[in-house]
Amino acid sequence: MSSGSAEDFVARGKLAVHIAENGHSYELECDESTPVEAVQGYIESVEGIPVNDQLLLCLDAKLEPQRPLGFYKLPSSDREVFLYNRARLSPDSPLPGQEQVENDEICEPRSPSSSHNPHPLDEALDPALKALPSYERQFRYHFHCGKAIYNGTIVKYDNCERFLKEQKVQLRALETAMANMDHYYRILEQMYMDFMKCYGQRQRYHSDLLSNFKRDIEKLKVIKLHPALKTESRKCLLDFVKEEKLWKSVDECNSFHRQFETKVLELKQMFNELKQRVDDLFSIRTSVAIGDFELMIKEHQGYIGEQKSIMQSLSKDVNTVKKLVDDCLSCQLSTSLRPHDAVSALGPMYDVHEKNHLPKMRNCENSISKLLDSCKNKKNEMNLFVHNCMQKVAYVQYIIKDLRKKFPAFKEVMAHQDFVFRDLKLVRGIGPAYRACLAEVVRRKSSMKLYMGMAGQLAERLAMRRDVEVKRREEFNKTQGEYIPRDILASMGLFDTPSQCDVNIAPFDGNLLEIDIADVDRYAPERLVGMPLKLERYGTPKGSFSLTNESSQLSEADDSSVGTIDTEGIIEGCESMEIAGTSKMEVENARLKAELASAIAILCSLNPEMWYESLDDSKLESLLRSTAEKTSEALHLKDEYAKQLQCMLNQRQLQSLSYEKRIQELEQRLADHYLQGQKLSSSKEAYDSAASTMKADDCKSEISGDGEAFMGQVSADPMDEASCTLASLDTKVERFSRQSSKSREGLDENMTDSSSVLNPQLDLLMLEQQHHGLQIVDKGGKGKLEEQTAFKQENIVVDRISDPLNIACDTVAESGSAASISQVKGDFVLELQNALADKSNECSETESKLKAAIEEISTLKKEFEISQKLLDESQMNCAHLENCLHEAREEAHTHLCAADRRASEYSALRASALKMRSLFERLRSTVTASGGIVSFADSLRGLAFSLANSANDNEDDGTMEFRACIRVLADKVGALFQQRAEFLERCSRAEAAQGYLKKELDEKKELVKCLYNKHQLEKQANKEKISFGRLEVHDIAAFVLNSASHYEAINRHCSNYYLSAECVAFYDHLPSKPIYIIGLIVHIERQVVKSPTLVRSMHGRDQEDNHLSSGMGTPRPPPVIGSRANPYGLPLGCEYFVVTVAMLPVDSSPPS
Repeated sequence: MSSGSAEDFVARGKLAVHIAENGHSYELECDESTPVEAVQGYIESVEGIPVNDQLLLCLDAKLEPQRPLGFYKLPSSDREVFLYNRARLSPDSPLPGQEQVENDEICEPRSPSSSHNPHPLDEALDPALKALPSYERQFRYHFHCGKAIYNGTIVKYDNCERFLKEQKVQLRALETAMANMDHYYRILEQMYMDFMKCYGQRQRYHSDLLSNFKRDIEKLKVIKLHPALKTESRKCLLDFVKEEKLWKSVDECNSFHRQFETKVLELKQMFNELKQRVDDLFSIRTSVAIGDFELMIKEHQGYIGEQKSIMQSLSKDVNTVKKLVDDCLSCQLSTSLRPHDAVSALGPMYDVHEKNHLPKMRNCENSISKLLDSCKNKKNEMNLFVHNCMQKVAYVQYIIKDLRKKFPAFKEVMAHQDFVFRDLKLVRGIGPAYRACLAEVVRRKSSMKLYMGMAGQLAERLAMRRDVEVKRREEFNKTQGEYIPRDILASMGLFDTPSQCDVNIAPFDGNLLEIDIADVDRYAPERLVGMPLKLERYGTPKGSFSLTNESSQLSEADDSSVGTIDTEGIIEGCESMEIAGTSKMEVENARLKAELASAIAILCSLNPEMWYESLDDSKLESLLRSTAEKTSEALHLKDEYAKQLQCMLNQRQLQSLSYEKRIQELEQRLADHYLQGQKLSSSKEAYDSAASTMKADDCKSEISGDGEAFMGQVSADPMDEASCTLASLDTKVERFSRQSSKSREGLDENMTDSSSVLNPQLDLLMLEQQHHGLQIVDKGGKGKLEEQTAFKQENIVVDRISDPLNIACDTVAESGSAASISQVKGDFVLELQNALADKSNECSETESKLKAAIEEISTLKKEFEISQKLLDESQMNCAHLENCLHEAREEAHTHLCAADRRASEYSALRASALKMRSLFERLRSTVTASGGIVSFADSLRGLAFSLANSANDNEDDGTMEFRACIRVLADKVGALFQQRAEFLERCSRAEAAQGYLKKELDEKKELVKCLYNKHQLEKQANKEKISFGRLEVHDIAAFVLNSASHYEAINRHCSNYYLSAECVAFYDHLPSKPIYIIGLIVHIERQVVKSPTLVRSMHGRDQEDNHLSSGMGTPRPPPVIGSRANPYGLPLGCEYFVVTVAMLPVDSSPPS
């Protein structure tokens, strides 16, 4: 096993081991058989970490010391092993030390001198020749200085790269530890989610039991029992339980429920804190990045290249000066190159060395030194960061283990909670169980009817087959009897006939209640099997109801298909042939009743906890998919509608702005007209005439200017014509005012009327224009038609404005009456004011519509936010589904632990079995030993004696019991051996007596055989006349002994025919009663079961009736009184028949 620096690729047969606390890496030569403890021993020798403190992780697996590397598929080129120091994971462990770098100072060589390194040219007379060896020594000195600087720089750069690699290793080790922590956290999260899901379901169920307990009690109190089931202590369903005990149980359940809920809340808080810690760890991990640091190291690699090029230049210069010196020594200098020229060429080179090359190398070395210092600081920060993170990871792992240990306790408490709530569940389940029992009674009655019908059909088929066989045998005997004597045929056994097959079904289901399918809802209404009133699943009870209803329908379909198999099998054989006395319709009705009752029973038997289950994964996925599709569609429609509303709003805003501008202009114009009228009324008549003429001219120019400006702004608007018309109207009014020579009052009134005429009519025109614009937005395709209509309406309005004024002006001109003008204008003003009020109302309605549209937009925004929240919840549920894979891994680990435990138990059992096998081998050798029974008894006794002597105190109970059994067996065998001898002697005497009895038996057997044949012929003749339908007098009936020691007739329709006590008395002298009795009916008496008090009151009248009947000569059986009022144990009100028969010679058992 050897070590080396770790590389990115690990060769086959080499194991890469990384130390998490400092980032050191080792490459070990090993194979699959190398134990893990050998790797730990090597790490201890090089790093000083004790074996007990070493924690080795590879991916998610922990390496155990006793296992080989091959168990973990190691060594492998794509797997790394990380070592963690447990001593560093404790909270009180010391902080990691500072990184140290070996001696990083550069030792430059000594300055050269001629005394230390003499040269032959040092004694030369020529100064030039004498300078050449000095230059050589200086150049060599420069080269060695550069080499020392270069080597020191290389060492420092290597340390920087080592620090970078160690930081990468530490990050990978931290990621591996956090991945291992995340793996166990996911397992714990899945366990927590499963527990909370189960707890939520049961908590809702138990809360519903507690909140609705009073309602369940009232429900049981209301439902009364069937009259046949009522007793003094049980009259309703609530009497099945003790109510006082239930209320005490409710208090206990409520207390336990609150306590467990508090504990679960604490568990939830602990898990939330753990989740917060895990999230913080992962957020801290993402904040660490060494990419910039790595890029900086790569940038500093250029300094190494620059130093390398300088070293090449220095080496070349050293070679050049050495060649010159050697040539001088050998006198080989060329004629063109003299020593003075060589010295003059070496001077600049020396200056370059001193001023350029060596300073550059020192500057590069200083930059690398700064980089090394930065790397040391980064490495120290990384060591501290990894140390803190690993402590947090270890603490989180401790919390995870602690929480995992708590889940079994919580599950056990939850199971105990179910036990505590057993009484409340009993109350909730009584109603459905009672309804299911009534339905089961109906089903059994229908099934019994079908079963009995099949039995009768089978008996008829067998009887027909027997008749065919009897006829065939008779024909055969008749044909062959002409040739073969009858005694020969009798000896051959050809005179035998097939026996009569009696299909006898023992009575069953005789104690079922007399109810039908309609009585199930009468005595057990459907409200007994009701869903919970409040279900809190996914926010709405409706979704829960639909899901649980769907699941119940599926389970109902499965169970009902299983429950109706037997009924369909019974009916399948009855469809080809009708049952005697039963129509196909009755058979079908019975089958349908049985199926309906079975379905009701299955519905009542459903587990009530299924109503509180959560959504299934497939249903949840389909629900989320459909919700996402509907949400996207709704959002698309909402966006389109919002765009449409926004467009309409913009158009209406533009229209409103244009209307406001027009209103302001027209108001200003009317105000100017009013001021002009006031000035005219205050001036004199002469000045009035001149001023009015000037004002008229000004008015015309102003009106024409305003009209042109107004026309330029809204040239495309249909109101242009109306504006021009109004301008002409104003001109006419001014002309009329100039021509009039009335007083000031008339002028004031005229100006007031003009203003009142213009304002309402202009408002009317603007509202008409608004209406026109709305028609264009709303109806689109009808825009042209609406535009024409609006234009016509505006022309009509303008005409209505202009025409009356023109008429008034003409009338004034003709008559000169100012009063008529005022009257006409007053009427016209009223008309315009009414129109203005109508248009104002339309404007308010439009504003209300705009407000409604804005409110609708806000509503759509709220719906969009709700849909977005639902989509976020669906994404969270999808993330939960992805964690299901971790559950399978946890189960596999659990199964593996269980297998190991069972293996250890098996080894212990195997050792015990081997010991018992040795004892059984001794017993077998004793049993199989030759020598007969005598030797067997002796050997068994010797075995028991030897086992008793070899006993010790350390043996288990099984061995001691086996030894005691052998001793008892030896005693028993000895006693049996003695009895055997006595039995042999008795057998010899019994054999002699048996020979004598055998001869006598053979003689009597022949006699019995002849009598039996005759008896069988007579019995066959009687059985063929037995009636199984309605019994009448002179019919032959068969009575069977039932479980109550009464003889009951075999009848298809009624099972209440009983043999009279007089007939049964004929068999009292026999040691045992016969199994069945066949006789001829001579009398049938119908009776009804009555209460004992009623029987006593009627006893006197019965005696009088008996005397009267005896006097008339009619025989009548004595009445049943006292304890014999109900001898057959029938319910009150049930009728039964007492039959008296004449006995027929029938034997109850065939001869042997």
